[in-house]
Amino acid sequence: MEKEELKILAQNLANPQGEKGIEIAEMMNVTNIGMTLESIRTLLIEDDEHILEIGHGNAAHLKSILNKAKNIKYTGIDISETMYHEARKINKEFESQADFVCYEGRKLPFGDKTFDKIFTVNTVYFLEKPVDFLNEAYRTLKDNGTFVLTFAQREFMEKLPFTQYNFTLYSNKEMEEVISRSHFKRMKISEKEEEVTSKTGEEKIKRIYTVLTIKK
Repeated sequence: MEKEELKILAQNLANPQGEKGIEIAEMMNVTNIGMTLESIRTLLIEDDEHILEIGHGNAAHLKSILNKAKNIKYTGIDISETMYHEARKINKEFESQADFVCYEGRKLPFGDKTFDKIFTVNTVYFLEKPVDFLNEAYRTLKDNGTFVLTFAQREFMEKLPFTQYNFTLYSNKEMEEVISRSHFKRMKISEKEEEVTSKTGEEKIKRIYTVLTIKK
């Protein structure tokens, strides 16, 4: 891919916009589904829980969440207006259980201790103030709740040509340090490995990623 194509890809991975954004979001859902489903499994969703997903993309995976237990309520939040509309369209059949919110990317527009479980996949690279982000998750999570944060490791991400454009990359140690500066007290680290097609569509690559289970 040429430099300008890589820049457009990077921009739409951070904040999908318009027809190109919808196309890239479909590709993201395919390439990230392993990480997403692993994150959902790690949440250990139970009956009657309220789940928040931060950075839902097109939310084509929503059914996998709602099938985990009975009477689940899901809220998805994203900075992309394109993804807000696309997720609502794709998941119209679930509108009685799911709602979607578009926000400015800083303060979560929810009350304290609203959610039983919160998760986010591949969003940390784009956070201007990651500690503030973590503290917003802390504020909106119930006291006995679980926050699952999943990201691909620095060593892997550095090999991808588009991550030079406005991505902040983290090793496990670097992410632990960020979390230690937030209000959260406990975390469990789980490393995973999978083979995926690269987002440039050019090759199969081995991705090493981390699933963090974070508690108050």
